[in-house]
Amino acid sequence: MKKLGIEEYKRIYGDPDATAEEGFALNENEAEDCRLPKRKPNTHKYSYGRALIIGGCVGFSGAPVLAANACERSGAGLTHLMVPESIYAIAAARCDGAVVTPLEADGAGALSAGALDRILPYLETAAACAVGPGLGQGEGAHRIVEEVIRKAACPLILDADALTICGKKPELLANCKVPVILTPHEGEFRRLGGRLEGGRLSGARRFTAEHENAILILKGYGTLIASGESVTVNPTGSPAMAKGGSGDVLCGILCALLAQGFEPVFAARAAVYLHGLAGDLARSALGEYSLTPSDLIRFLPEAFKSVCGEPAPADK
Repeated sequence: MKKLGIEEYKRIYGDPDATAEEGFALNENEAEDCRLPKRKPNTHKYSYGRALIIGGCVGFSGAPVLAANACERSGAGLTHLMVPESIYAIAAARCDGAVVTPLEADGAGALSAGALDRILPYLETAAACAVGPGLGQGEGAHRIVEEVIRKAACPLILDADALTICGKKPELLANCKVPVILTPHEGEFRRLGGRLEGGRLSGARRFTAEHENAILILKGYGTLIASGESVTVNPTGSPAMAKGGSGDVLCGILCALLAQGFEPVFAARAAVYLHGLAGDLARSALGEYSLTPSDLIRFLPEAFKSVCGEPAPADK
């Protein structure tokens, strides 16, 4: 992993107010840091984990579908998508291979609290769970996020609306007993209680110091992956990815890597790198203006091929 000086970081990534402190480690992601192992021949789908994705509501059916399709492309053994029954037909038709389950919906077409009766048994067997893409912020969504955080025994990804819900109830993160990865853009970061005075780097470091069990992926140009005293800046990706839905693809990649048993910090770094690399490959083929989130998924195989074949590094 490339060590990055604070002045070099500010020059490359445009974070002029960033500062360094004693004992602080700033690194830059490289392909060698994201190597994935070859798969053994005597394995099967259950060897690569059950990934559970919960989200969607009327008007936001695309987000959970993008996450599920990206998860499928990123190596999860089983991808299980749970959506409100109001959008089940749409989601099931657009998913490539995920098992799609309809859940109880409220009158607005979002998940109701009654959906927990079906969610919780699946959560018990999941190797990783992502909650939030297209979820909405109704009463049912609040209950689901609270209960998933309280009862999960596997690594969690809190994305999109789940982040806003946690921002309204900060105690949820404080009480989480499993590794939790947060994936906010700057607006969601502020709603989580993050502060950006002093720049993105300073804000990310401050947040993870206050939330010891959290891994933060602060999305944007030079996406930051922060955990404890270490922050990694990601060099892949481009403005071609600046479209709604790109973050849902990242959520799916991350859920797949966690489901396969990779350490959470490594999974976060690798997911961000591969997501950006797929974007770079798609940009080269399609240009900056016409790239869509579905194109990112199409180019994931080429991105994964570039980092496969060597033993994965130990978590640092």
